Amino acid sequence: MRPVHVAGIALALAVAALLVACAGGKAGGFNIPNVDVNQLVQNVKGLQAVSEPEEIEIGGGVTETLLGARPMENDIELQRYVNVVGLWVARQSERPNLPWHFAVNDSDYINAFATPGGNVIITKGMIRVLHNESELAGVIGHEVSHVVRKHHLNAIRKNAAFGLVMQGVQVTAQSGKSQELVNALVGPTKDLYARGLDKSDEFEADRMGVVIAARAGYDPWGLPSALQTLAGVNPDDNYVKLLFKTHPAPSARLEKLGIAMSTSFDSITGGSESNERFLRVTERIRTAPVK
Repeated sequence: MRPVHVAGIALALAVAALLVACAGGKAGGFNIPNVDVNQLVQNVKGLQAVSEPEEIEIGGGVTETLLGARPMENDIELQRYVNVVGLWVARQSERPNLPWHFAVNDSDYINAFATPGGNVIITKGMIRVLHNESELAGVIGHEVSHVVRKHHLNAIRKNAAFGLVMQGVQVTAQSGKSQELVNALVGPTKDLYARGLDKSDEFEADRMGVVIAARAGYDPWGLPSALQTLAGVNPDDNYVKLLFKTHPAPSARLEKLGIAMSTSFDSITGGSESNERFLRVTERIRTAPVK
C-alpha cells in the first residue's frame, strides 16, 4: 500500500489557508490569520511518529471508547479460552511482544474488531456463528493482522492530522509520551470504526490472517470457512449490518482469498480444528436465545 505523505498534504492545506487569509477569509471554523503554518506542519509530523508505548495507550483509549456501550461477556471460561487461542495466534505474528488482550463482549451483533497496540474484541454474535477453533483462529488472525500492519492507527492518525490542520489545534509533538498527542488521536475513532477501513486493508488482513493461523497450527481454511458462513447470512439482517457496512462483502473477500490461496497456500493443508474444546466452551452462547 502506498504511504500517505500527510505532512506534505498538511503543508499544502496550510498554504492554501494563508492564501484565503490574504483575502480576509475564514476556513475550517477558525481565523486563518491566527494559524501558525510551521506549528501545524510540526503537529502533523508528530502524528506520523507515534511510538509503540503511545500506540498502546491510544489503543487502550480507543478500546474504552468502543466498549462503553457493551460490557464484557460474563463467562470466565470463555474469556480465558479466547485469550489462550488469541495469544497463541498473536505470538506467530510479526509483533509477538505487544501486550495482546482478547475478549468477548456481550453483543449479539456479528462482528470482531481490533484497536492499536494489541486489543482484539470478538462479539458474542460472532462466536455463535463459528463452527470450530480453526474458524475462531482465522477471525483472530485477521484482527491481529490489522494491529501488526497498524491499519487502524494509520487511519486514525491520517484523520486526526486533517482535523488538526482544519481546526488549528495546537498539539506539540514531544519526545517520549505526549498526552496531548494521544488524546488527539483517540478523539475521532468512533467515526472510523463506524465507517470501516479501506478495502485494501481488509483484503490484506485476510491474507495475513490465514498465514498467521496456519503458523499457529490451525487449518488455513478456517477463515474462508467463516466467511462462507457470513456470505450465507441475509445482508438485511440487523445483526450483520455493521459488519457488512465496515467490511467488503464476504463473497468479495472469499474471491480474493481464493486467488491468493490457490497460488500461495497449496502446500498448507490439514491443521487442527479442535472441535471438542470449542464446542464445549461455547455451548452456552450457541444455545442461548438471541436477545
